[in-house]
Amino acid sequence: MAAGSQSRAQLNNRAFYRLIDIKPEYDQQLRLDVSALVFNKDNEYFNKIDEGRTYYGTQLATRLVYFPSPKWRLEAGVFLLKDFGTDNLRQVRPLFTAIYQHGRHRLLLGNIQGNVQHGLIEPLFDFERVLFRPLEEGSQYQFTSRRLKLDAWVDWQRQQYRYSDFQEEVAGGLAAEATVLEDSLGWRVGIPFQFTGFHRGGQIDTIPKPLQTYFNLASGLRLRKKLPSDIFQAVTFDGYVTQFIDYSFTQELPFSKGYGLYLNAGLNTRLSDLQVAYWKGNGFFAPLGGRLYPSISSTVSDPSYTERHRQLLILRVLKDYQLADNIVLTTRFEPLYDLGNKSIDFSFAMYLNFNQDFLLTTLRRTK
Repeated sequence: MAAGSQSRAQLNNRAFYRLIDIKPEYDQQLRLDVSALVFNKDNEYFNKIDEGRTYYGTQLATRLVYFPSPKWRLEAGVFLLKDFGTDNLRQVRPLFTAIYQHGRHRLLLGNIQGNVQHGLIEPLFDFERVLFRPLEEGSQYQFTSRRLKLDAWVDWQRQQYRYSDFQEEVAGGLAAEATVLEDSLGWRVGIPFQFTGFHRGGQIDTIPKPLQTYFNLASGLRLRKKLPSDIFQAVTFDGYVTQFIDYSFTQELPFSKGYGLYLNAGLNTRLSDLQVAYWKGNGFFAPLGGRLYPSISSTVSDPSYTERHRQLLILRVLKDYQLADNIVLTTRFEPLYDLGNKSIDFSFAMYLNFNQDFLLTTLRRTK
């Protein structure tokens, strides 16, 4: 059960996946796992919902990996995040993960297999969290079979202590997809279901803020048809209906519930992947989601601005270049048209992913 087996949403983010293998032949091995990312994403946005910003920097994660048995994998290491244009590291964090795998089932404790590997759609989970909040800590259960893929997790984001002047924060979710058709003609039909929850609260802090609890749901239909051509490889369609519900006792947001329609049509070619996405939101909000989609502003200049009805048309031109077995260069160009405000914004990005593990030694069991 590798990371690549996880179902993905409308974007192909596999270049950002980290494979976690547990094989019988790894028993008693000690390995070194190295992951690195160099990123540059420029959002040329001039709207009141999501302002323009630039991400430019690098990440490095090194882990020692030990396999105490054919079903267990233990990891310990360090994660570094450096933004270009500053002398200091933005993050220096320890890593630890215990992973147990039995057949189709996998349990992770510690640093979980998170972020884009959950396979959530962009309105529910922001891709840019890969760049500014790449680590998740908590617990995770994964199930993978031929017909069903499931990922359920809890991400404990902020721990609260007695007399803290801040609230605790916890997020979690579930991403599942059932394959209802997969035939020899190249057709694949999937039924996805996605859920995220976010809670901010606690009972031992010293501030008068009320607790906040938000839920998001999405479900729909996913189609893919392989094409018998070297140039045009496949056509795809993803359609989702999304929902936002505010379960807080005290309403802090302008909207207590909202909805969205998210449609994607794509063409995979040898030169690049082309996608057209349509978003229509009505009072929608997702605390973990992409900042373009909600009806509530996240900007510095217009923090109180709202836009109940929001419509976007997004074109995506995506390409992964396999430079070596363990190095992938990803380029993305994403212009968008705001139908409500009749304005055009765009973003472009380039990412270099490196993932490799090395066998150090095989340990001997002591009697």
